[in-house]
Amino acid sequence: MKYYILAGEASGDLHGSNLIKEIFKQDKNAQIRCWGGDLMQQAGAELVSHYKERAFMGFSEIIKNISSILDFIKNCKQDIQDYKPDALIFIDNSGFNLRIAKWAKPAGFRTFYYISPQVWASRASRVETIKKTIDHMYVVLPFVKSFYEKYNYDVTYVGHPLIDAIHNHPSIDSATFKSENQLSEKPIIALLPGSRKQEITKMLTGMLSIVDDFPDYQFVIAGAPSQDYSFYQQFIKNENIKFISNKTYDLLKNATAALVTSGTATLETALFKVPEVVCYKGSWASYQIAKRIITLKYISLVNLIMDEEVVTELIQEDFNTKNIKTELQKILESDHRTKLLQKYDLLEQKLGGTGASEKTAKLIVAALK
Repeated sequence: MKYYILAGEASGDLHGSNLIKEIFKQDKNAQIRCWGGDLMQQAGAELVSHYKERAFMGFSEIIKNISSILDFIKNCKQDIQDYKPDALIFIDNSGFNLRIAKWAKPAGFRTFYYISPQVWASRASRVETIKKTIDHMYVVLPFVKSFYEKYNYDVTYVGHPLIDAIHNHPSIDSATFKSENQLSEKPIIALLPGSRKQEITKMLTGMLSIVDDFPDYQFVIAGAPSQDYSFYQQFIKNENIKFISNKTYDLLKNATAALVTSGTATLETALFKVPEVVCYKGSWASYQIAKRIITLKYISLVNLIMDEEVVTELIQEDFNTKNIKTELQKILESDHRTKLLQKYDLLEQKLGGTGASEKTAKLIVAALK
């Protein structure tokens, strides 16, 4: 069979790559074409467009680049039409993917969605679009299945692919990790500032403002695969600030604590059992719009899954030097850490075991027979 997979950022590339590996196990003669990243290409798919080319963030950024986005949509539709896949598989990234789905379903393509758009967080009206345009939806968070049930839409909960990705990640001991990456013997505070330039700039400016208050720790920036080291150099102004590119899992495996930008990384950090503070700051305009359409009590996946405030969230004006320092000190204290790690164990139990990618691949291949 021929498969066409659409993913739009680093996390989608990771989950897409694991799905591709499993599709090849189920369908030995599979042909796979994708919009994704390096990992999906390494897994055996033919890469059409890299997500780096489409890394627009926030409402104002999208408006500024609207003509480029429309060109991407046009080119994507044409490439799908020319390729004629048996299965069109979308991964998260709703802004782009749902526009393609609206066209693809009436055009006669079989449509599958792996990792639901966050319709449970905002603009629930998109559920009607999903019901009309997606043949099968595979969700990775337990509360999302319950959400869709309210709209009489039957979806399949497959477990979370991060469990697979973390479970399969090779272990590296602390001494080796520090030696290989020219780090000191000090305990590590990991900084995960996101993957897009405007996001990284805002987040690192805040995160690094407290470095001098913690001289007994080294602060290590997790460089995103979508950005070059040259971009990060402007932030490395202190000998206690280090940089590691594209080794986030190794970094988390060896970190004592972390400051993490809201997104998938908050869940990854928790699954690596690293105490964290969740951070977010957008442009004033983007924040004002988001505040009016997002209907959630929390922004981090950890708190949403647990339905309680397990990790502290510093959002917009609360993301300031004083609060970052206070909250980081808390998660470095042993009593607080113990309680937090107990909650992390419960979180992992809620998500279930390994096998999300395998289950999804089997279901998609079976649906095509």
